[in-house]
Amino acid sequence: MPTGFRILPRARAVPPEVVARFKALPVANISDSMARLTAGGPRLRPMHQGGVLAGPAFTVKSRPGDNLMVHKALGLAQPGDVIVVDAGGDLTNAIIGELMLAQMVKRGLAGIVINGAIRDSAAIAGQSFPVYAAGVTHRGPYKDGPGEINVPIALDGMVIEPGDLVIGDEDGLLCVPFDAVDAVLKATEAKQEAEQRQIAAIEAGTHSAAWVDEALRRLGCEGV
Repeated sequence: MPTGFRILPRARAVPPEVVARFKALPVANISDSMARLTAGGPRLRPMHQGGVLAGPAFTVKSRPGDNLMVHKALGLAQPGDVIVVDAGGDLTNAIIGELMLAQMVKRGLAGIVINGAIRDSAAIAGQSFPVYAAGVTHRGPYKDGPGEINVPIALDGMVIEPGDLVIGDEDGLLCVPFDAVDAVLKATEAKQEAEQRQIAAIEAGTHSAAWVDEALRRLGCEGV
């Protein structure tokens, strides 16, 4: 197969039960559990009405402004998958619109992420199917290729391999590498429980912020 124009099989994917547990957790807390070093970039924002994006990545690398391989991915991706498209971040031509959205909903996909543009934004904003993109344009796509399916891609430095967990909420997108999901899930669930205890302490009036002065003293702040 020629590099740049090929379709590869996906060898693995995070299981549905793991996806379901991550879906109940805030992306911010997952990010904290990954040392706050990973992000899909501030340009990729939710374009839909609301709802969490979560599922194994089905990756597509396309030429900017061209959606031929995205159309192919719609027929190959499995229910629960998240199609993640690296279209180079170009906003000149839309990669998907309302018609492709209808196909994704019908196939039971979990959502789509596009490092590029969408169109039919009002229709997308009026429903709950998760769509993340970098922008909007009325100009439609070309369908000539090249492109690749199920290859590693990168969005603003965040590497996504086929089968990795992709999760997004109002705060943005995050990828949890396949081999790290168990450790990150355990750490995030522990953090979530700790935050719930902290909220309860705030409501009860027993919350302590002594750590603030301790940090200021350690850092040499005058007047503490």
